[in-house]
Amino acid sequence: MKLSALSNYLNEILQPTKFKDYCPNGLQVEGRQDISKIITGVTASQALIEAAIERNADAILVHHGYFWRGESLEIVGIKKRRIQALLKHDINLFAYHLPLDAHPEFGNNVMLAKQLNWVIEEWLDDKQMVAKATLPTPITLTALSELINIQLGRTPQVIAGSKSTVQTIAWCTGAAQQYIDIAIAANVDVFISGEISEQTVHAVRESGTAYIAAGHHATERYGIQALGNHLAQRMNLVHEFVDINNPV
Repeated sequence: MKLSALSNYLNEILQPTKFKDYCPNGLQVEGRQDISKIITGVTASQALIEAAIERNADAILVHHGYFWRGESLEIVGIKKRRIQALLKHDINLFAYHLPLDAHPEFGNNVMLAKQLNWVIEEWLDDKQMVAKATLPTPITLTALSELINIQLGRTPQVIAGSKSTVQTIAWCTGAAQQYIDIAIAANVDVFISGEISEQTVHAVRESGTAYIAAGHHATERYGIQALGNHLAQRMNLVHEFVDINNPV
């Protein structure tokens, strides 16, 4: 398919203009005009670019792209090498940040729920970034941590709250530890995100709401895969997800 058709379709379903984001969403680096094979990944690292080159991909689709707010504007060093490789091999780079987090079908939060077999019962914020679910029966925090470890392949960091068991869960993938205040206000038993900050521990101790840091990368692998699989089926494209391991 043509690059313009793919770009238009992605913008149509992800609607990036609805989000005030930290980076540009959509086509970030333009490559060849004909697209038949796409590589998806969490972050547009040099390793992912090299994997796309090895696989003769026409486009890379990621959650974490380039040109973040506040970063240096100069294209030097690491940024220069990444962009140079894309341009040399005529590979397109698409990136969708918040639009992918919040998407009702391919979103990171929706797909994490599917991975862990949770049913979203409501959104705790008006941007549909913090989801809530209620487990059929209460379980221990240790059991919940073990489930996350098995399903995501990463040992989470757990800060225990005031309850011996948990049943109501709120979550937001990635670096969303600041949303614990929303979870506390909703009186859930545990809040789950990707990362943890120093002040998060104090919030747990003072509120009683437990916290699990399940990994930024680990919690955001599933949305981009779902989107890539959708494109492959809808547009008759070849799609491969490449997981560049990241312990954070």
